[in-house]
Amino acid sequence: MKIALVIPTMDRGGAEKQVVLLAKGLHESGHDVRVFLLTRDGHRSEELRAAGVPVVVIGKRFKVDPTALFRLKKQLIDFAPDVVHTWLFAANSFGRVAAKWAGVPVIIASERCVDPWKKSWHFQIDRRLQKISQAITTNSSGVLDFYAANGLDPEQFVVIPNGVESVESAVSQAIDREEAFRRLDIPAGRRLIVAVGRLWPQKRVRDLIWAGELLATARGDTTLVIIGDGPQRDELLRHRDSVSSPLHVRFAGQREDVAELLPHAEQFWIASEYEGQSNAVIEAMLAGVPVIASNIPGNRDLVIDRETGWLFDVGDEADLVRSSLAAFNDPDGSQRISKQARQRIVDDFSLDAMIRRHVELYERLLAECERAKS
Repeated sequence: MKIALVIPTMDRGGAEKQVVLLAKGLHESGHDVRVFLLTRDGHRSEELRAAGVPVVVIGKRFKVDPTALFRLKKQLIDFAPDVVHTWLFAANSFGRVAAKWAGVPVIIASERCVDPWKKSWHFQIDRRLQKISQAITTNSSGVLDFYAANGLDPEQFVVIPNGVESVESAVSQAIDREEAFRRLDIPAGRRLIVAVGRLWPQKRVRDLIWAGELLATARGDTTLVIIGDGPQRDELLRHRDSVSSPLHVRFAGQREDVAELLPHAEQFWIASEYEGQSNAVIEAMLAGVPVIASNIPGNRDLVIDRETGWLFDVGDEADLVRSSLAAFNDPDGSQRISKQARQRIVDDFSLDAMIRRHVELYERLLAECERAKS
């Protein structure tokens, strides 16, 4: 098959990572795949190009840029794909229209997150463009429920969970605990807790800071390391300095060695107020790290309370700390839960399964299109 994947950028986001993994898997399986970036290039494109996947930057200059629509249409006509699969709102909007104008047989969108920022006009566009789509993929039943509640036809949605690389393929070289602590500038003997995510309001990093300080005060030996960058960085650093200290809560910035650091963490925390399906949570579970997560639909798809992790109420730092203490105080139970979590990821969230489910969807929709023609 000839497959075009359309996404706004190649920034360090969860959707972008899934597009990279999918494109590489499709390419390795013998399909002709190209990735079209609606707005700009980014860090993750390096991996695509190194794998032999062509990346085309359309260069949309502002929100409603009709020239980008026509440039994308021209690129699609030149490529003549069997399938166009768009990801995220801007690409879902521009990409589906361009694909329709280019006469692409199968048009698929992808919604990756519960999106409370959307206004009524966003959903009007979503509903209108659903009529020219054969399917909409998502990674979570929570995302499906959100869009169904906002007027989209749930029958068109196909849930394909995120895929994750095995620990062995994700880690190029294992490091020991001493090296991990040296990289993070943490004193030996501390109990390491890790959180990974963009520094912006959705992730509720303030809650993590408060909880990190509470836990460190209660136990006296924990350090929460927050990995990631974003628009709230300076504000959150000031907040940390006003309520805690780098010994208790440390910011480590954007890093490329998270997979190497994760196995040395005692716990993984996520406090988001909404998610689609967190790649970071999946990776922590696969690494055997106990996960303590906010009780929201996207996290509940992964974390079953007291079975594959611990859930706490959104915004309740005390509840987060209670769950963390419960895990620390029951090491045998924590290890059992971590093993169950890892097995769940191995069974249900493998990279091969994610790629296979997409291929099966593309082939099914193409077959239906051919039958409709005849």
